[in-house]
Amino acid sequence: MNEMPVDAPTQVPFDAASLAACAGPLSGVTVLDITRVVAGPFCAMMLADMGATVIKVENPGDPDYTRTFPPMIDQGDRQASAFYAQYNRNKQGISIDLRSEDGKALLKRLVRKADILVENFRPGVMDKLGLGYDVLRQENPRLVYAAISGFGRYGPNSNRPGYDNSGQAAGGLWSMNGYPDQPPVRVGTIIGDLSASLYAAVGVLAALREAERTGIGQVVDISQQDAVLSLTESAVVRYTVDGEVAKPLGNDHPFVRPYGQFACADGYVFFGGYTDKFWSITCALFGEPEMASDPRIDTMEKRFDPEVSEAIVKPLLERWFSHHTKAELEAMAGDEVPISAIKSIDEVIADPHVRARGMIVDVPVGGRDVAMLGLPIKLSGSVPAPHRAAPDLGEHNATVLHGLLGLDDSELAALRDKGVI
Repeated sequence: MNEMPVDAPTQVPFDAASLAACAGPLSGVTVLDITRVVAGPFCAMMLADMGATVIKVENPGDPDYTRTFPPMIDQGDRQASAFYAQYNRNKQGISIDLRSEDGKALLKRLVRKADILVENFRPGVMDKLGLGYDVLRQENPRLVYAAISGFGRYGPNSNRPGYDNSGQAAGGLWSMNGYPDQPPVRVGTIIGDLSASLYAAVGVLAALREAERTGIGQVVDISQQDAVLSLTESAVVRYTVDGEVAKPLGNDHPFVRPYGQFACADGYVFFGGYTDKFWSITCALFGEPEMASDPRIDTMEKRFDPEVSEAIVKPLLERWFSHHTKAELEAMAGDEVPISAIKSIDEVIADPHVRARGMIVDVPVGGRDVAMLGLPIKLSGSVPAPHRAAPDLGEHNATVLHGLLGLDDSELAALRDKGVI
């Protein structure tokens, strides 16, 4: 979700006071986050989690509307969004009306102090504001300018508005998802927003390395359609080589078997023991080692055959698995072959391994700690710092604008009186 009107809030992360206190490999890197919803905020959040000073800039009269997205935490006189907090933790928040001349001037001054700017307006919006890359690089030639949009900054469709579902539809993923002979089904998460944010994070770090080496920044142009298309696995080469158009396959793989969902005593598991090695181990684990040498299914190529798989392999696995629960199957076979319980989200959150990996972290929201997603990137040289709450609207105006830009109390008051911040 990334279409933004011209008056949309910008989000800029930075604070001189806390800059020295930032820990992590990106300590000392300053990011201006002028994004909203998820495609952009998630990118900046990852940078913040790794130690960057991220300043989220929002319009004082039109803040990031995910502040109203459920689930909400009751704070007595108001409510706080855990959705918003999940993608905006560890950031500093300031408010600037970028339509105003004073607001434009403030952003330009911040750009001079920044290393990275992330925006997710529709292409052309920042130029209309007089704050496009060609303008901002005059303020800071080293600036890495990340632009996330539905269809990218160039191409016939670049001006189209786009949301996550736009990327899923236009990138081909939607057409491949679901069950055979039924209408396609969108992927059950905002994978267009999330993947675009991931690619943006990779791109800005590559561009930052180049800027540190040469002193010259550049635009990192991320399209949700591009991001989704890159997730379609073998669909492109299957078409360009064999003319095969990928269709919904349910829980099956296009050619690898057995590799999918199988029922067990209390639910379902994923089993992917398709290689000769894993198949032989599986047969032995379930008490029928002779099936590994059965001439009908004794090679991986034979087991790939759809008819053989349906007639012999699948019934055999279903018979084996039907006597055991998900937990029992993982306990008896999980260390030997690729078998995993298909877990509901409550089971995932309770998973000791997930907890041990730091993938569920506590973040302050509305006066209490809320468990939410951690950072999937694990660095051996860094100790994760405690997670700070997402900022209230304009919470760090004085800290950032005084500490970073040197504005005094009277200047801050004048900007507030004019509605600039």
